[in-house]
Amino acid sequence: MEDKNVKIPGQLDFSNIKTWSVKDRVNLVRIDNLFNLTDSFPEYENPDFDELVSRIIAAKEAGAAVIMSIGAHVIKNNLSRFLIALIKEGYITHLAGNGACSIHDFELCYNGGTSENVPTAIEDGSFGMWEETGAWMNEAIQEGAKRDLGYGEALAVYVDEHPEKFPYRDDCVFYQAWKHGVTATYHIALGTDIIHEHPSVDFGAIGKCSGIDFHKYCYSMSKLDNGVFMNFGSGVIGPEVFLKALSIVRNLGYPTFRITTGNFDLIDLGDYRCKIGYDDPNYYYRPRKNIVNRPTSVAGRGWHFVVDHKVSIPNLYFKLKAKEAK
Repeated sequence: MEDKNVKIPGQLDFSNIKTWSVKDRVNLVRIDNLFNLTDSFPEYENPDFDELVSRIIAAKEAGAAVIMSIGAHVIKNNLSRFLIALIKEGYITHLAGNGACSIHDFELCYNGGTSENVPTAIEDGSFGMWEETGAWMNEAIQEGAKRDLGYGEALAVYVDEHPEKFPYRDDCVFYQAWKHGVTATYHIALGTDIIHEHPSVDFGAIGKCSGIDFHKYCYSMSKLDNGVFMNFGSGVIGPEVFLKALSIVRNLGYPTFRITTGNFDLIDLGDYRCKIGYDDPNYYYRPRKNIVNRPTSVAGRGWHFVVDHKVSIPNLYFKLKAKEAK
């Protein structure tokens, strides 16, 4: 019997994939639950964290790069307004994320809600099959590819050119970054994001736009001497992209050795600077090697902070404000 979903032997065609309107979805994260800068948060007291704050201020004053890499849970933890505040006030010169970061940000921007209930949605194949998200993001990326835009800029330009679709754009991180001249890049692994499930997906366009973003990321990395790199919760994409970009800029002769790095996660690594072997599971935790230790081996300093994003990021903002006010 002929399989209607196979047009090229050995490849599954996506044309018959069903999608549903996001209006029918229950959202676990909502725009009305985003944290405000006036909210109260537990204080995070850590002398290494205070030293990191001082180094960010010094980097800002020196005109060096301050790069923040995030995983999607930073957005899902209702912290968009803090990211935007860090961007607007010049504490971050570059924001980098994976595809999921852009999707949750995009959905909050148009829908006022994001994050579906995956355990039930995967049972019937409805997981990720949201018409507006897939259609509009893929359209934005494909239009961006035609204009030679990076992934982050393509999404921001699309929002800017279709304001009627995006009532919550004031709380959209990639859009506010673009408006304030801060580069936001998204580093995509093909097949990992819900918009890759849609009939309108164009992997060539995704690859082109994300590739442009990688070039932008490397440019920011070339400014990292005396600067700061922070990673919040990205366990694979963030650390891997960082290490490759660092190798590129050092290969090209940029003196990116006096750098400060900070990795923020819930995983306790113990003495994360000691030498460990292949038999230790922590050896395979990429941020330990790729962010904290190896890149800072010549003249830098790296830390691993075990703290929830809902504590670390607000404290980062408040301490930067207080330090700069002195």
